[in-house]
Amino acid sequence: MELLPLSGLQHYLYCPRQFALIHVEQQWAENQFTAEGNVMHEKAHSGADEHRVGEGVKITRSIPVKSEEMGLSGQCDIVEFHKSGDVIPVEYKRGKPKDHSADEVQLCAQAMCLEEMLGCTIPLGYLFYGKRKRRTPIELNEQLRQLTRRTAEAFHHLFASGETPEAVYESRKCGACSLVEICQPKLSKQSNRSAAAWFDKAAYD
Repeated sequence: MELLPLSGLQHYLYCPRQFALIHVEQQWAENQFTAEGNVMHEKAHSGADEHRVGEGVKITRSIPVKSEEMGLSGQCDIVEFHKSGDVIPVEYKRGKPKDHSADEVQLCAQAMCLEEMLGCTIPLGYLFYGKRKRRTPIELNEQLRQLTRRTAEAFHHLFASGETPEAVYESRKCGACSLVEICQPKLSKQSNRSAAAWFDKAAYD
């Protein structure tokens, strides 16, 4: 199976058309939100690995990961290796927790890649949000893992099709999207169709 960018999971769950514009059509544009996100990731990736002897933990940055099973490759912002044997991925995000599961799925996919590479089990990870300036613990349960697998399957299907879904206008999402001028969602004849319905159809077809 071809390895696709792990970051595409988040793009796909946010909006399948956004995923296709970025990963199929190779289009990109910056806005305030993407710029702030880039700064967050640069801070997470910068600096040397750390050994906190007193805490029994090694902190590593920018670890490349992949999963042959899910067809994903990417990079973890931070992975903590604890003396106890625990392996904990930490993903940095701008803003605050969202009302959808895109961030959680991206973190879960990182953990599943690490599990496949290291032969371990990772029950917990963290999302660090810039506005809150603290970690949010994420339980990597079976429900989240199933959503992660379904999303990977669906976006592989969309990528292989080479097609870009029609735009689905949702004011909140579209207003925050850096590709809104490229996408032109208000011009779509499907502007009254929900993105959730599109995902459900694609995931189970």
